[in-house]
Amino acid sequence: MSKIIAPECEWSHLLAQLRSVVPEAFNSEGHVLNLIEGTWGWPGHGKHYSTPIDGTELGRMPMIDLETAKRAVRFAAREHETWARTDLDERRRRVRETVDGLRQHRDLIAYLLMWEIGKPYHLACDDVDRCLDGVEWYIDQIEWMLSNRQPLGLISNIASWNYPYSVLVHAVLVQALAGNAVIAKTPSDGGLFALTLGFAIARRAGLPVSLVSGSGGALSDALVRNADVACLAFVGGKTNGRDIAASLYDRNKRYMLEMEGVNCYGIWDFSDWASLAQQIKKGFAYGKQRCTAYIRYVVQRRLFPKFLDVYLPVLKSLQIGNPVLVDRAGDPLPRLDFGPLINARKVEELRVLYSEALGAGAVCLYEGELNPELFLPDQDISAYMAPIALLNVPRNCRLHHNEPFGPIDTIVIVDSIEELISEMNISNGNLVSSIATDDLRLGQMIASELRAFKVGINRMRSRGDRDEVFGGMGASWKGCFVGGKYLVEAVTVGAPGERLYGNFPDYTLLPEQR
Repeated sequence: MSKIIAPECEWSHLLAQLRSVVPEAFNSEGHVLNLIEGTWGWPGHGKHYSTPIDGTELGRMPMIDLETAKRAVRFAAREHETWARTDLDERRRRVRETVDGLRQHRDLIAYLLMWEIGKPYHLACDDVDRCLDGVEWYIDQIEWMLSNRQPLGLISNIASWNYPYSVLVHAVLVQALAGNAVIAKTPSDGGLFALTLGFAIARRAGLPVSLVSGSGGALSDALVRNADVACLAFVGGKTNGRDIAASLYDRNKRYMLEMEGVNCYGIWDFSDWASLAQQIKKGFAYGKQRCTAYIRYVVQRRLFPKFLDVYLPVLKSLQIGNPVLVDRAGDPLPRLDFGPLINARKVEELRVLYSEALGAGAVCLYEGELNPELFLPDQDISAYMAPIALLNVPRNCRLHHNEPFGPIDTIVIVDSIEELISEMNISNGNLVSSIATDDLRLGQMIASELRAFKVGINRMRSRGDRDEVFGGMGASWKGCFVGGKYLVEAVTVGAPGERLYGNFPDYTLLPEQR
């Protein structure tokens, strides 16, 4: 039976819904606007904005210039002065009103995310739900977290496209709850419409939030180095993160820079293969386009055959396809493991890395193929990529040292625990790693020698929610750690001389932290 686009997911239908819910965020021609100085306007220069699902244009991204961004920052900094004096109960009321408004439109946000960043429905819903549940937890806990603390100032947020709600909107609402004005940049690769809806609802509730679109390089002087910005929250690649860290070298500015690393799963003296199979499959969610995705397996040589017996069937079972297609009207949306990657350029980049590794001597253990039955006939599938697994990628290849941010796994065989630890520490620090072993004491010993912020024993780790702290080691993170009270402490000021919990050299400490 041929596939059709689910009626509830038709883009024209969703766009009409969005415009009826937040008409103030669109101009008379139907184009999305920026939220600057408390109002929607400043259409900027329209940039082609397409969906990874099939390459069709969704609209135009309103790209502003540096001077307009500086204007937005100046206003937001002034707005902070008033907001910081607002009673906590009132701040809490407005944030709760925002959460209620977002929950009312939860399905619309999820459908928008499906088209904008290619997430299957259940993963898009999870992104929204984690945001809303997490912010509600902070609403209930915020009073003790703010004990003897004051708001810091304007918080600037620059985040990647992969988790617009559970990372970006979640952070923005907690920062505002703590008494700060907030400005955020729309990720260039996705989230424009979903974030527009969220920020419009927040602004209606009276939260001091601004949302701008533009080139990260062009707006850096406004959103990163600007003296009006008290703190920068950045989630993105290591290259941009290093540039930002370097630009803040001699500035007393607080920051949280979350970057990539090679997250590894080590396997030694292990037998619970059914549990590992479930973890491997779950780890492919959203095509491993996550900063906490496990993309490197380091396997004891004698266990390698059993590992393959478990690993390869998981890869063959993965369902990759167009996330908005159904067999007939009224059918539930498919529960795919992942849909497209963020764009066709990403697929091309990964193909280059794959070819480079093969040319240097890596062995391909698996190269998947896309199932044409999970797509429309003749649709553009250039942003889709089936999983690939490579064995023994040479050290002179980029895949050996860098996170692919896509469905390419690398596997290394080792003969000693020392070699296992060395191979798991291949990047200069990372966010998460795990050990699969039947010997828990051995697992704890190995964990103590890994340069990962979180280490799981017989389980994968994630960013975490609510009171779970999150950060990184080495080059995977710079600045304050977040999660629970640490997210609130990162955007507030406490007693003179306090040292914030984080990963940063002494030159980044503010005077009151030294």
